[in-house]
Amino acid sequence: MLLKLLSSFYMTVIACAVVTAATPDPANPQYTTDLTIWPNSVSKANSDQWIADNHDKIKKMQPRILVLNFANGFSPDKADKMAKQLCGALTESTRYHGYKDPAAQPFIEYKLLKIIDLTDTDPSVETVDGNSTKYPRVPDWKEGINFQYKELYSEEFAENYGFKDPDNPDRYLMLHELVDRGIIHELWFFAYQKNAGSPFECTELKPVYDENFKRVEGNYRHSGNGGDPKEPWHGRSLRINFINAERGIGCAIENFGHSMEGMAHSGVIPYFRKYFYEFAGFDLDKRFNLPFNSFYHLWGEGKGVEYPDEHTAIIKDGEKEYRLDNYVCIAGNVHFTPSGRGHYDLANPNVVMSTIEHYRLFDGPDGKDIAEPWSIDKFQRYRDLAPDCMGCWLVYWRQNIPGYGNKCKDDEGKPMKNWWPFLFY
Repeated sequence: MLLKLLSSFYMTVIACAVVTAATPDPANPQYTTDLTIWPNSVSKANSDQWIADNHDKIKKMQPRILVLNFANGFSPDKADKMAKQLCGALTESTRYHGYKDPAAQPFIEYKLLKIIDLTDTDPSVETVDGNSTKYPRVPDWKEGINFQYKELYSEEFAENYGFKDPDNPDRYLMLHELVDRGIIHELWFFAYQKNAGSPFECTELKPVYDENFKRVEGNYRHSGNGGDPKEPWHGRSLRINFINAERGIGCAIENFGHSMEGMAHSGVIPYFRKYFYEFAGFDLDKRFNLPFNSFYHLWGEGKGVEYPDEHTAIIKDGEKEYRLDNYVCIAGNVHFTPSGRGHYDLANPNVVMSTIEHYRLFDGPDGKDIAEPWSIDKFQRYRDLAPDCMGCWLVYWRQNIPGYGNKCKDDEGKPMKNWWPFLFY
């Protein structure tokens, strides 16, 4: 009981600790000389090789977030409140094993730089999607994605960001310049998802790295959850996250989760792909000789998983059925908890065996990860923090990702790298 109270208290502190970053000159931020914190006086921008070269020395990351609000009728107060709650929940979720260790510190402390209100001031303005006239929608939209990401990088849009060029006060810094100067590290935006299309949940262009964590010159890929082929590449990674103004922060955290899955699928960081696939159950074809690599395959009627007892999984793929005896789940993924019977299942009362809380600790008597009975009770403490979509599960799930101070080992018996710095490679 005491542990639970301490954990709840710490979450409150984290949520309240998210404050708007302020400097005398926002276009010329002065970062710390402490090189265990990033950004710092030596490295302040995404994709600096310094991050990879000093990966194991970094104790904390404090990325600055710029937020745009395109959702007409979504007030600045609502946007401010939701953005701060999201920063707090994401920060909380980077406390490695924070659900059982009140002393665990967050590795990423998101800093909210500012929220820019781009909604229409005239209440009589109506648009097909409910978003403002400044929303960079696809002209003559018919279906699919209705957001032009390239417009965010344009000189015309730069004035909306409001950062004067310190070297030329007659112009505004464009998006890629804000990233290159280390002024911002992620871009989030509020918008509606209606019948006239929507943006991608989360996009990112990212450099490709080799097995030694060195950038492969001139090589980059889309590594988010989808990507706009017309989005320009300027040499540094940038996550652009869509936040549905009609939903809550749990749904936004789900977007971030899919972004991590997308980073693994892209293969831009071989080390991350290898171990994330294992952690998140994208290797079921290899582990269990299934004809698909993850439970994401189980869309549609007659498809799902049953757990008749805590050691057995019966997978139904239409007319085909696969029985896995002595089944142990590792950690699950964004859509599937260890006991998930189908996509988005947060209600299965059944207990299953899982190693999620012992991933690569090799702490069992046989030198394997300890497998424990696991149920949905594990993430109930986060129901209030991230109540919608898969949010409560994902705060817990992210706290089991090997973070700062983890005791995990890789295949070579070396300390497992903290996975969070990969977000800013």
